[in-house]
Amino acid sequence: MNFLIIPLVLFVLLVFHLINRVKKFSFINSLFWAVSWWIAFYVILKNAILPPLPSSIVQMFMAIITIALFFYITADTQRLKETIHPIIQFLVNRKFTLPLGIVIIIIPLLVAGKVYLGSQVKIVAPVFGRSIHPAPPTEINYQGRQLMLNELENPYRHLETENPAEFQEHIETGRKVYYNNCVFCHGDTLDGKGIFAHGFNPIPANFADVGTIAQLQESYVFWRVAKGAPDLPDESGPWSSAMPAWEKFLTEDEIWDVILFIYDFTGHKPRAKMEHH
Repeated sequence: MNFLIIPLVLFVLLVFHLINRVKKFSFINSLFWAVSWWIAFYVILKNAILPPLPSSIVQMFMAIITIALFFYITADTQRLKETIHPIIQFLVNRKFTLPLGIVIIIIPLLVAGKVYLGSQVKIVAPVFGRSIHPAPPTEINYQGRQLMLNELENPYRHLETENPAEFQEHIETGRKVYYNNCVFCHGDTLDGKGIFAHGFNPIPANFADVGTIAQLQESYVFWRVAKGAPDLPDESGPWSSAMPAWEKFLTEDEIWDVILFIYDFTGHKPRAKMEHH
């Protein structure tokens, strides 16, 4: 708790007490008091508590305070009339035409300004190093089967040289899989600029860049496609990938076919396996 909270509360109460002693001013009414208390509580919640309360908590408390003030005002007929009378006068009395017009213009501008400023928030890099290509596990459980990643190979890659026509059929299947499922995030040209891309942090992978799939073996890509973000190790944090676990939606053959397609479309070759002697 901030050591300033007690003086701040006492100051607010003192101000209210002094105002209460000079009620001869016409603006000192129930509406004035309700607004004053609402602002006072907001100032205390935002500035007098350490560590600072999250915005969601402040909003929750302010909603409770607003409801409490509403019930307090509406509990008494005279108090309710006293509260809504200046509001009605401000809306219907011609002498307030100019200030009313100003309010009508300012409120939408303030809302638009807040929305604009909120959309200008920059994506901040994590405070510690994030591995773009985290180390894969030795094995994965794929639909009830244990697969050793270092032994896993694309079962259709050999067709590239042995049966080019059949290889192209798999690429075509992969193309359909990609444009039915992946294009929305990874983009029409596989550059990571799909229509949903900038709603995520980090944005989807740019397959056209030499720093992505060109650096990876197909078994690694299979792991990332099949398991998605839920299977990422801690070293790839703190950002949260939006990649789904495609094993829930695609068959194993479809995953291998889409991998063939992204390599073929981008012109990259998968990283070769290390030879062991």
